[in-house]
Amino acid sequence: MTLDAPDAPSIVIEHPDQHYIGGTWVAPRDGGRISVVSAHSEEEIAVVADASVADVEHAAQAARTAFDHGPWPRMSPEERAGHVRRLSEALAPRMPEIAQAWVDQIGALATAAPFVTGGGKFWFDYYADLASRFDWIRDVSRFDGQGSARIVREPAGVVAAIAPWNNPFGIMAGKVAPALMAGCTVVMKPAPETPLEAYILAEAADAAGLPDGVINLVCAGREASERLVRSSLIDKVSFTGSVAAGRTIGMACAERFARCTLELGGKSAAIVLEDADIAHAARVLASVITLSAGQVCATLSRVVVVDAVHDRLVEALAAEMAAVRVGDPSDPSSQMGPLAMQRQRNRVEEFVAIGQAEGARLVLGGTRTAGLDRGWYFDPTLFIGVTSDMRLAREEIFGPVQVVLRARDEAEAIRLANDSDFGLYGAVFCADPERAYTVARQVRTGTIAHNGFLFDPSLPFGGFKHSGIGREGGDAGQSSFTETKSIIF
Repeated sequence: MTLDAPDAPSIVIEHPDQHYIGGTWVAPRDGGRISVVSAHSEEEIAVVADASVADVEHAAQAARTAFDHGPWPRMSPEERAGHVRRLSEALAPRMPEIAQAWVDQIGALATAAPFVTGGGKFWFDYYADLASRFDWIRDVSRFDGQGSARIVREPAGVVAAIAPWNNPFGIMAGKVAPALMAGCTVVMKPAPETPLEAYILAEAADAAGLPDGVINLVCAGREASERLVRSSLIDKVSFTGSVAAGRTIGMACAERFARCTLELGGKSAAIVLEDADIAHAARVLASVITLSAGQVCATLSRVVVVDAVHDRLVEALAAEMAAVRVGDPSDPSSQMGPLAMQRQRNRVEEFVAIGQAEGARLVLGGTRTAGLDRGWYFDPTLFIGVTSDMRLAREEIFGPVQVVLRARDEAEAIRLANDSDFGLYGAVFCADPERAYTVARQVRTGTIAHNGFLFDPSLPFGGFKHSGIGREGGDAGQSSFTETKSIIF
């Protein structure tokens, strides 16, 4: 299968009608197919194999066999690092395809795609390099002075890596890379809306010569996916996605004491204090809420601003959001593309109606983008007069909808920021780093930035409350794919 677009890299998938299981490309047992649709044109751009329950069990068994009887978990971390580096090398010439797949499937901006998908490839190099300094084995003295002990990190086992549609390659890579380095074997299950990157990753693993069964790929809908997370052959589930799906997965894992990492939703608060640089804050907040059309779990979708600068911020933010150019994601002048699918645009429209019914004031947007009759486009949207009891403030919309809450002072801003079921990300806009630190320590969220939307892949990432369980990234991300064993001498 080859996908061609004018002036865009061709995406060549060699085995779209097959799954990758046990080192072999195999046809689905029931012959199912999944249609992949462009967010920009609303046209079918690819068809891939749809896994049945039997296919999923086949993949899980292949990964189980590779873990229990294959060489992978018995290699040294340095040996595995060599394989992972070769996988990264096999991915290198295919990065333009991976970037284009993101654009074609969900309407991500072509100008941003190489940077974002390049961050996915980074994970393989990062975790291969981390192997030489990670604490795989640690010798300690016994507390009674009568001997010694050794604490070792061993692979968690067979991993189901389940990635969402909004950043399919980067998130899948962030799971697969540390899982492989830990000595785990993996069953990749991409979102059915965005399977192409996982196909390229499986083809790269095949080309790199990873042992059979170390990486497996199945694309599946709900029934087969649920079978995967409930399978007794799976030791750990690493999932990124919705709270509803995460709750189901968490309960399924708890029933059989399987390990799980859940990176779920967010309704992250940006606190803007009276000494903030308002122009800078407005630029950041407008760019973040329109990044990937607001379809980012960590997006700063709640602005909590103190009275003293409320009106100035709203005026600046509205101007910045109004200036965002919405259009064809392949056009270099576009600053925001479409929503990823029709159901996402329907959800955004539903929340605009909900917000107006709740009494919030619509300042900007709230409608489909004029002149774009094909594709799931929607204008950047700004609500003010929002209170924390409104659904606008409490539920994750996953679209370009920014809501502003007014606070009397810093103390109330912190209280409003914490008045949420979520706790994934956050920001504090103010002049003094020490003040930002003091505020940050009082906000219950997994990551919080000062004066920006900042990430560092060497740091742990994950959420409090309904935003999930566990951490990804850095040493914490490596540790999450291991079990700790104490050996006492």
